[in-house]
Amino acid sequence: MNLRLFDTNTRTLRDFIPLKEGHASVYLCGATVQTIPHIGHVRSGVAFDILRNWLEAKGLDVAFVRNVTDIDDKIIAKAAEHGRPWWEWAATHEREFQWAYQQLGVRPPSVEPRATGHVTQMVEYIQRIIDNGHGYAADGNVYFQPTTLPDYGQLSGQKLDELDQGESAGTGKRDPRDFTMWKAAKPGEPSWPTPWGPGRPGWHIECSAMATTYLGGEFDIHCGGLDLQFPHHENEIAQAHGAGDGFARYWLHNGWVTMAGEKMSKSLGNVLSVPNVLTMVRPVELRYYLGSAHYRSMLEYSEASLKEAAAGYRRVEAFLHRVGAVEPTTWTQEFEKALDDDLGVPAALAEVHTAVRAGNSALAAGDTETARAIAGQVRAMMAVLGVDPLSDTWREATPTKAIDALNVLVGAELERRTTARAQRDWATADEVRDRLAAAGIEVVDTPNGPEWSLKEED
Repeated sequence: MNLRLFDTNTRTLRDFIPLKEGHASVYLCGATVQTIPHIGHVRSGVAFDILRNWLEAKGLDVAFVRNVTDIDDKIIAKAAEHGRPWWEWAATHEREFQWAYQQLGVRPPSVEPRATGHVTQMVEYIQRIIDNGHGYAADGNVYFQPTTLPDYGQLSGQKLDELDQGESAGTGKRDPRDFTMWKAAKPGEPSWPTPWGPGRPGWHIECSAMATTYLGGEFDIHCGGLDLQFPHHENEIAQAHGAGDGFARYWLHNGWVTMAGEKMSKSLGNVLSVPNVLTMVRPVELRYYLGSAHYRSMLEYSEASLKEAAAGYRRVEAFLHRVGAVEPTTWTQEFEKALDDDLGVPAALAEVHTAVRAGNSALAAGDTETARAIAGQVRAMMAVLGVDPLSDTWREATPTKAIDALNVLVGAELERRTTARAQRDWATADEVRDRLAAAGIEVVDTPNGPEWSLKEED
């Protein structure tokens, strides 16, 4: 394989060599289901769905695990704030996330484990860590000791003498740098029986236990948002190494969705929920937008950039509808080169649009055979990105017959305009342009001939 990925743990681009030939194992930290998802929440789902697609396109069988954190301090607090049971609050918002993923064409994972369904595995994992001398129980709590691991802080760059775990203090902690794997029961909170007394899991132990339960003690890739690098992912590694597992061989982190340079979060008051954004663009256009930037970069949100991305998608869509029914073939060498370079989606999309321009030129020249060949490539490339307009996922959302009919009518008008311009009949050319504009159709004259698209609503 020629695929290279940026490994956060080593801070280098590394050749991706699967642990098991022909197979890739991937764990993605999924949602903490405490609220309605905003577009910042689902960006990782889109980014690493593309990773999964590309691994499969390269011929690998992919085991893809994405967990659900359905027990957490924030879930308990939110539920109490609204006077609802914690389990009902979590289940309600888990369905909201499932809906959002489905709307954006993010494929279901191979398995989607819930934290509450894996308490037994967590208890066993914690016991291994204690037995290996890296953890201890105190007053019903169980803590991990980072000072017992020489490589603690490798992923995030944290230094032990400056460490702040950012968690509320429990009783019996020997060192403030220790972090909680198991929390002693508190009145009114959910709890499970354990050898150390009733309680509930800490956040970090959930993922260490679930990842190794489904992918084994060592697996290929661990993904998640940049904000999870510390303390969550650092502490996942610590627990796994403390238990004697090798854990993830590559770490991939996606950048945030930002507004005015700030991370999108409820506390900043700049949350854009998925349902709200879908009143402005179609689901496939939102997916195209969220996946269009390099996964490691920050994606600065604005309504203008969202609509610009949607217009870019529609140009690809319009070309494919002009060509008509054609099956996907294979991607171009430049597209493959772009994705093999740490999933370089911006360069890959540039190749898609280069192909679309060439296809439109072929159509303008009456070279249907070339246009159809290009369309097959475009479909293959868009499929890897999860946004093929003619795929089963998106075809029903597209009024195909209406677009085909519109393409015939607009095409005839553009031919009439081209003829008028060649004859210097500017009045007729302007008349055609104005009539199309009044109908909401924008015409752009390019070196390859006129191209049309539906104008954005104000």
